[in-house]
Amino acid sequence: MSDATIFVLAFAALLLGRVAVATVVFLFLLPRGDRCPICDDETLRVQRYGWNTLLPWFRTSWCPACGWSGLLRHGPLTVRDVPEPVESGTRGRDR
Repeated sequence: MSDATIFVLAFAALLLGRVAVATVVFLFLLPRGDRCPICDDETLRVQRYGWNTLLPWFRTSWCPACGWSGLLRHGPLTVRDVPEPVESGTRGRDR
């Protein structure tokens, strides 16, 4: 092999290695679950067909509290405390 071919192959390998390392670091920087990384409030899932088709292992989210929108990793969801319904005892008035 010529020196130019070896240089091009080594340069391409280094470039692909940098892209792979940056992708892995970016993956671990994204938070898991449904909490906003800015205000720690609960986010809502939004449908973005491009992102959801290309990157199905991520969750496209929007925070109604601060307006942040972006990608989150799938993880534990926030459990809301649902109040129990109050029973009145009777359905109508007793006359």
